[in-house]
Amino acid sequence: MSVESVSAQGFARESLAVLQHVIQSAQGDVAAAADLVAECVRAEGVVQAFGTGHSQALVLELAGRAGGLVPTNRLSIADLVLYGGEDPAVLDDPLLERRAGVAARLYELAAPNPQDLFVVISNSGVNNVIVEMALQAKDHGHRVLAFTSLAHTRAVPAAHPSGRKLADIADVVLDNAAPRGDCLLELPGGGSVCALSTLTGVMLVQMTVAEAVGRLLAAGERPPVYVSANVPGGFEGNLELEKKYAGRIRRTAS
Repeated sequence: MSVESVSAQGFARESLAVLQHVIQSAQGDVAAAADLVAECVRAEGVVQAFGTGHSQALVLELAGRAGGLVPTNRLSIADLVLYGGEDPAVLDDPLLERRAGVAARLYELAAPNPQDLFVVISNSGVNNVIVEMALQAKDHGHRVLAFTSLAHTRAVPAAHPSGRKLADIADVVLDNAAPRGDCLLELPGGGSVCALSTLTGVMLVQMTVAEAVGRLLAAGERPPVYVSANVPGGFEGNLELEKKYAGRIRRTAS
């Protein structure tokens, strides 16, 4: 890649090409993912979304935002402090996501219902807490939907003691098509810049939501969808929709 390609237009051109590839290649997997989401909503379940690091951007894209489904819940390592009584200092550990037992505690704090769907998001798909969360969900009978980079996960060794990766565990895998290391534009002399996984991940999240809502509409059902809280009546209307899932979805300041 030339020096001239490391530019705003270079990133736009290269990323749009990957987005177009994702849109075309992921259609079957998006349909399968939408089936899981629609089944969860239809069964009065909650979509439990979990990711760490920058994958939390996709958790926020899925859980509790305008135009999204109401029965969605954001799981976070910070729940150890917010709901689990841990000292805030525990979050100072940059390797917390690699510690055994963290996901089991987060699962316990979430107290999910059997019909809940787990959406686990990780570009690498190998961090211990990610794999452990997927295993926790499967061990408790939940379906698991994964958002990950297959190129990255296939290029690195498993870190979990089981030898498994997120993509090995999930019922449906949505590949964000990000390269190993996530960054898109190669630098002269080595290295790369400009991460891609959030951009393609958001596309996959919204495609899945749109397809799931379409399935519910086709069945004559009214999907529980958020309205922006910043339009008249939006906040109050959302509170009414949330009553059905009281105690099962968390909506904290963020």
